[in-house]
Amino acid sequence: MKLGHIDYLNCYPFYYHAFEKAPLQGITIFSDYPARLNSMLTHGALDMSPVSAATCADIGDDILLLPDFCLSSIGYVGSVILISKFPIEDLNGKKVGLTSASHTSVVLLKALLKKYYKQEPEYIKSHPRPLLKDMDAALVIGNDAMAKASGPIPYTYDLGDLWLRKTGFPVVFAVFAVREKIINHYATEIKLTISSYYKSLSCLRDDKKHVIEKAEERYPDIVYDLDNYYDLLKFEFTDDLKDALMFYYSLAGELGLVRKVNRLRFLEF
Repeated sequence: MKLGHIDYLNCYPFYYHAFEKAPLQGITIFSDYPARLNSMLTHGALDMSPVSAATCADIGDDILLLPDFCLSSIGYVGSVILISKFPIEDLNGKKVGLTSASHTSVVLLKALLKKYYKQEPEYIKSHPRPLLKDMDAALVIGNDAMAKASGPIPYTYDLGDLWLRKTGFPVVFAVFAVREKIINHYATEIKLTISSYYKSLSCLRDDKKHVIEKAEERYPDIVYDLDNYYDLLKFEFTDDLKDALMFYYSLAGELGLVRKVNRLRFLEF
């Protein structure tokens, strides 16, 4: 079975057990940016993977979600930010770079600017770790948002914080999905992966210091308090977070940013 892994700090806790304790037998893990995994899952190059919530809306007919896991934050998260030369209220007509690394955060930013700040910037594609030389603002996510800045940044906005303050909801950045067509063929591997996720999160809870040490070894260029970061993230897909995701889909669908989602479809064994 081909399994995706978002190569960011936020996803590492789900893969700690597989990377450090017990490799997943019969499973090949592909580590990459969220956008690359989104494309691979969409086109059948992956069987199971974390997937951007926005992409899930577009391919929901072909996948089922794991009901217990997600990547979320309630308010401030620190790894999904808008860096800008101007206040967020003054981005109308300005050039705003959209990272090529993900999908959920792109939709999140567009929804915030259009619905709550009444801004219509000119969106351009940008590198995952952009410079503000040729643009007025840029969306930066994941490890790239937590690396040392290359220069002074006049304004920085945390999108998890803005979303909570404007909507009252947390953000579900990613969910975990499996292609429906392969479930019977790879039932054993899917169960093994789910078990590994549970064990990994238990390690984070019971042996957090060691998990952080291994995360720092894997991502040495991060300038961030990982102990605090892993407290900010929410990994359990609670009913409240499922409601938050449906609100995100409702608003993004209303703005024409994602395909309309009527319900979430979950894997059942």
